[in-house]
Amino acid sequence: MKTLSVLLIWCLLFVLCWPLALLALLLWPLVWLLSLPFRLVGVTFSALFALLAAVLMLPARLLGGAAHPARA
Repeated sequence: MKTLSVLLIWCLLFVLCWPLALLALLLWPLVWLLSLPFRLVGVTFSALFALLAAVLMLPARLLGGAAHPARA
């Protein structure tokens, strides 16, 4: 659905102002390459926070499991 909406917006831009649409089409790979490091940093921080949450919640999970040994 997202791809279809982007394509429709680009077609509308092409009809209204074709030089700007072609410029956007040519610069899109460059914008994608420039945003790639920021995406990698975001994935890294997300994984770091998930690990931190798992480490902080580990005692509670262990104690919660020991209090109810019948639960599997």
